[in-house]
Amino acid sequence: VQLQASGGGLVQAGDSLRLSCAASGRTFGLYPMGWFRQAPGNQREFVAAINWSGAASSYADSVKGRFTISRDNAKRAGYLQMNSLKPDDTAVYYCAVGPPRDSLTTASTYDYWGQGTLVTVSS
Repeated sequence: VQLQASGGGLVQAGDSLRLSCAASGRTFGLYPMGWFRQAPGNQREFVAAINWSGAASSYADSVKGRFTISRDNAKRAGYLQMNSLKPDDTAVYYCAVGPPRDSLTTASTYDYWGQGTLVTVSS
């Protein structure tokens, strides 16, 4: 599976962005998908995850109520809708998929990663 994340950009606090993750490969629809982010000088951290069917999702406390993860397996695509953005949300955002062998909040669970898309939120 190859993944391509897009949709990042420079926005002001309070604005919204929608990130997309385009996948190649037929197994995309079989795997959970996660979004992670990494700010300069910080470790990569979990943002959100969704199971293979889209019926279940989980979020980091820091984004709960503001971000929504979704997927369209027919289009081999995943999304992260980000509302009420804050300067602390500034980071490179990565999408990832992989077989569910461990917690979906753990980066090591995911075998396939996109290249990342930069989100910058100004105050």
